[in-house]
Parts: sequence; structure tokens; C-alpha cells
Amino acid sequence: MLALAAWLALAASAAAQQIVAADYRQLMEQLDARADFEELPPRREPGFNLDAPYRERGLWIGERFAGQQALAEGPRERLSGAPAAPLRLRAGATRRNLSVAFHRGFGSNALFPLGPEGFPRLTARGEGAVALMFDSGQRAVGVRIHSGYPSPLGNRAGTGRVIFTFYDRGGRVLGRIEAKLAEGINEFGFREAGNAPEIAGLTIENTDPGGIAIDDIIYSLSLLLG
Repeated sequence: MLALAAWLALAASAAAQQIVAADYRQLMEQLDARADFEELPPRREPGFNLDAPYRERGLWIGERFAGQQALAEGPRERLSGAPAAPLRLRAGATRRNLSVAFHRGFGSNALFPLGPEGFPRLTARGEGAVALMFDSGQRAVGVRIHSGYPSPLGNRAGTGRVIFTFYDRGGRVLGRIEAKLAEGINEFGFREAGNAPEIAGLTIENTDPGGIAIDDIIYSLSLLLG
């Protein structure tokens, strides 16, 4: 379900930044590319372990950017440090990068950033950081995130927060947006405030107890955004 509470928190925290909130559904009509991870066959969790960056047309997906470190905080991971210029993507350590598996909430394949405990541990599922780097600068992007997933013990673990940090090609921070996640599917859209193609990459971190899953990353190949 669309997380209205998360959306309101997102819009409020986006004030006075170069990145502002946008409607995900409207961006779907304007942007011409989508990463949905359906190139891989459906496989139940833990799914496919990806030790290298994942490639979609016009997009690279990894753990962090060069110059950053991934630090363990209990079962979760946070990023430390500033990206080096120019922006360059880096994968996580072996079995601590990414996985792709069929996700019941989305009803399709989804991306899981892996936490410190590593693949194939359920306690690593969705607890890591993820970095997106676009071949060309973006005016707007969007992503769907599933939260409220059952904990490894099978009980509902509640929800946490998600933190988006946006960078230009030189590694300069364009904006940082934090939002409360609601249970189920959360839809987030973002736009550069001046409609300039400044977004070269972004990182996604989370504090969700059960871990997050990511699907349907939308962006542009043509830059024909009005």
C-alpha cells in the first residue's frame, strides 16, 4: 500500500534542499527507464547472491561510492565518509553486497541490500546500504521500498526509517531526505528543484528492523522531462 505517512514526512524534510519530493505515479508517466530486476529468473529467498555491481541500462547498482566506508551497526550497515570525485561505484565485501530474490510483497523480483551478517543469512536481508549511479545526470528519480517484512524469527518487527542522500558527478551532496517507512509498499519520488540534470547518484540506508526490499527504480534515459 502507498505509505501516506512516510510521504508526508518525506515532503516535510525535503524543504530548503536542492532535491524535493515528487509524486512517484506522475514520474512513472514521465520517465522512460525502470530497473525491476526481472532479468533474473524468480528464485525464492535467499535468491541470487551478487558480489559485483548490478547493471541495468543506464544505471549501476552497488553498495557505496569510492571514498565511503560501510560500517556495521549491529545487524545493519551505515555509510561513512564523503564520495571521492568523480563519483565511482563500489560493491560491498563478498556476500555483503546485494541479492535478488522473488518478493511476496511485490509479487516480483526485488533487490535486497545485504547487511554485515552476509548472504545467505536472513538476518542480512535488506539490512545493508545500496548506491545507485546513473550514466547520465537525472532531473528526477523514483523508487519503491517494501517495509514491515517479517523478522527472521517470523514475527512482525515493525518499521524503521529510510535515508536518501543525493550526489552530483563531483560527489557533492545535493540533498539528504529521511522518511518514516510504513508497513507494505512505500513509493518515493524525487526531483531536482531547478529541474536540472544534476543527480548523478544516490545512496539508500535504512533502520528497518526486518530489512527492506527495493523494486521499480525509475529514471530517464532521454532526459526529456518537462
